[in-house]
Amino acid sequence: MNLNKGDSSNSLKKQVSQIVFETTNLYRYEFPTHINDIIVDRAQSSNSEVFMVYVEPEKSVHHHKHDDTEQIFYMINGTGILSIGENKEEHKIKPGDVIRIPVKVLHSIRTDSEVTIQYLCVDCFGAEPRLEPTWDEHVHVVCKEKGWDYDKVVSNT
Repeated sequence: MNLNKGDSSNSLKKQVSQIVFETTNLYRYEFPTHINDIIVDRAQSSNSEVFMVYVEPEKSVHHHKHDDTEQIFYMINGTGILSIGENKEEHKIKPGDVIRIPVKVLHSIRTDSEVTIQYLCVDCFGAEPRLEPTWDEHVHVVCKEKGWDYDKVVSNT
């Protein structure tokens, strides 16, 4: 691909925008347990998605698993407890930690202080996610499973 300074074709802009993603004005999902700001939707990538997660004090991400993705978390702010597996084995987590959640492993995160936890989550699919090809379709499934009101979860910031 030729990246000449004067080239302003739509196809070039589209290709570049799919390589670099800004982290402002993100699409936000406010679940009862946590908040997700979508950076790279799974529909914009062949095998991954990226989003920022916020867990407010005295809240936790529910114990759950993903049948189609491995997850990588990079802790940015706050401290908490990561619970893994059916027995909920606990691990202390803090800024700078990298956490790997294997496919089909139950996990949850809860705060243990008055500081909101913030972490970057990268979902790594083995192939294109077929059952829920967009983040929004995934959120519909989660809301249905948990009995949450989708319209209350979705918000634009």
